[in-house]
Amino acid sequence: MEFKIYNSLPQEAVDIRTAVFVNEQGFRHEFDETDKTALHIVAFKDGHAAGACRIFPQDDNGAYTLGRLAVLKECRLLHVGRQLIEYAEQCIRKRGGKSVCLHAQVRVKEFYEKQGYRVCSAIDSEDSCPHVWMRKTLEA
Repeated sequence: MEFKIYNSLPQEAVDIRTAVFVNEQGFRHEFDETDKTALHIVAFKDGHAAGACRIFPQDDNGAYTLGRLAVLKECRLLHVGRQLIEYAEQCIRKRGGKSVCLHAQVRVKEFYEKQGYRVCSAIDSEDSCPHVWMRKTLEA
């Protein structure tokens, strides 16, 4: 797996997020102002974009947010999501980050728990889909 970091939203991430969040899951408000300032990570498998996510600082105390993690349907059994999270966490550590928060769809909460994230909020709704905030403290 190869990873590339972008300072602006790359077309590969647009295509992946559109395929997963808009076409598959029916989200209407996928792209936002955060896309202009976040770092975007794209995972490539055999030279083809397979997954994407974004990271950005949440505060000045070393907290970051990981979001918009999406993996193309045909790549979901290849552990792309787990590898994207691990790579994103490495990037966050290199930038002095101490913890990571994410707003997970409730239906994939267990996936994030396997990566060491713990629920830290009540269930809320984003674009009519149940979500929950999760957090992980990064080890140095």
